Amino acid sequence: MLVSLIITSFNYARYLERAIRSALNQSLPSNSFEVIVVDDCSTDESHLILDNYAEDVKVIKMEKNAGLSAARNTGIKKAKGQYVLFLDADDYIQADILKVLSVFLTENNRLDAVAVDYYLVNEYGDHQEWVSSSEKPIACGIMFRKDLLFDIGLYDETFRAREEEDLRKRFLAKHNIFHIPLPLYRYRMHDNNLTKNTDEMEKHAQMLNEKHNS
Repeated sequence: MLVSLIITSFNYARYLERAIRSALNQSLPSNSFEVIVVDDCSTDESHLILDNYAEDVKVIKMEKNAGLSAARNTGIKKAKGQYVLFLDADDYIQADILKVLSVFLTENNRLDAVAVDYYLVNEYGDHQEWVSSSEKPIACGIMFRKDLLFDIGLYDETFRAREEEDLRKRFLAKHNIFHIPLPLYRYRMHDNNLTKNTDEMEKHAQMLNEKHNS
């Protein structure tokens, strides 16, 4: 298995099917990648969507709501791919993202991870802005060599926000992330984005500062 695409979801039934369809509709041969959905104990109608795609994706249901870091770690530990890429359930991806990123990693052993740019999209999927991931990095749209994520200890599960910033700091201390200026990821903006929870973001900013600057 070349690539494991890991979707994490908590109460995102409204968006989940679009994310799954975009993950399955890849130009990379279907026998080269797997799609894993980690449901972090959702209480909405997510289970109906996951049941409908049970033959196409590997579904992992957390026993209790453990947070995004724990959900991603669970997906990584179950992944069979040499490379992993994360997709949040409220986002979606362009059809060539797995092919493009896996080619870069396969053909260049000096690359440890590869990131693409992303479009900010609204509730309806309309493109709002092309954003450079090198200037404004996000957790998704990056393909990692899986063994290097284990090398740095995976996600720190004490972080319920800004977990990607912590992971990136630890990853870049030992490895590299190559940037490709192609907008192949779609980052959906809506009222429930975690980044809009200012209290949580400020709390975890302090945690991040204490961990890396103490």
